Amino acid sequence: MDLAREFAKWMSKFIDDSQNEVNIALSGGSTPKLIFEELASEYKDKIDWSRVHFYWGDERCVPPTDMDSNFGMTAELLLSKISIPSENVHRIKGENTPGEEAVNYSKLLQHRLTVKDNIPCFDLVILGMGDDGHTASIFPHQIELWDADNNCEVATHPETGQNRITLTGKLINNAKMVTFLVTGANKADKVREIIKREGHFEDYPASLVAPISGDLNWFLDSEAAAEL
Repeated sequence: MDLAREFAKWMSKFIDDSQNEVNIALSGGSTPKLIFEELASEYKDKIDWSRVHFYWGDERCVPPTDMDSNFGMTAELLLSKISIPSENVHRIKGENTPGEEAVNYSKLLQHRLTVKDNIPCFDLVILGMGDDGHTASIFPHQIELWDADNNCEVATHPETGQNRITLTGKLINNAKMVTFLVTGANKADKVREIIKREGHFEDYPASLVAPISGDLNWFLDSEAAAEL
């Protein structure tokens, strides 16, 4: 898939251009699967993975072995196939009590990352977007979580009721670089509304992504970009 190839190439260059360790928050969902497969097959030996630290933008509150686990999917498709030190992988422990793990992960980020304006600062946050306009695990019915004071919050999926731990807006917008990865015709209308600031864009959490750095990228396949 062209999008997977282009993004993996871009991400490789982003890591290469960084002189020190690179702190990246990964996304879950279907689109990153293609990216992880491309990185594992084509960049296994081309990226200095010892300089890369992986975190997650959100996680379902399930054990890492559960098929719903974002970490589990990443481990299967990417982490198990590259030479990355185990201490460079900082997963959200979805099997723990949600409220306690949100606090624990907030503290980990505050300790591990460079802090700018008292907010942890990622080098890169990779985001997906749902066909309802949600991003990370902040959904339209809980859009107020975007402005939460905490680094991480517990969110609830609107249909399944599943608990999820998510980064909040202040962390996402404090990153040096934020990148959306969006695929599928079912998201084309939301992509148009958000990028062109039309319609009901203010109802969608993804419309609130506006990094202070000004560095926001959209990687779209042709279907997701069809209405632009």
